[in-house]
Amino acid sequence: MKRTSLLKCDTQTLEHGGFAFKRKRLGTQVGAKGLGASWFELQPGKKAFPAHYHLANEEAIFILEGEGVLRIGPMPGATDQQTVEEPLRAGDYVVFPPGPPGRQVVNKSSGVLRFLAISTMIEPEIAVYPESKKVGFLARGMGMSAVHKDENEVDYYEGEE
Repeated sequence: MKRTSLLKCDTQTLEHGGFAFKRKRLGTQVGAKGLGASWFELQPGKKAFPAHYHLANEEAIFILEGEGVLRIGPMPGATDQQTVEEPLRAGDYVVFPPGPPGRQVVNKSSGVLRFLAISTMIEPEIAVYPESKKVGFLARGMGMSAVHKDENEVDYYEGEE
């Protein structure tokens, strides 16, 4: 079995507008197939990812250090797009079963927020982004992934005749 320490894991950095993080993909670094784990670091005022939920995978987060908020919502079909914010602090553990509502981690504090994100790694997977009305398809084992806006919908039989 391959062993890799946290310090030897490659660090990814993403910066895109209000989204910015450092991440270490712990699970893939040690060859995990069915369980994903990533270490995240968010600077003040940044978000880790768009509000989303998964249709196949269960997720969890464990706050290691700092404070932030967990945005929850909106529910599918909701006309008000309302979200609720729950405080996150070191030691908090939150589990997200597959399905709605959407969730998003935001660092609204003045310090660094560090957390572990854990998930099952079921593929193929569909992720839903309720605020931006997008869906994402992921099947890494087949070398496929894509994100599409809701208004790009086509007829089931388009291009088949």
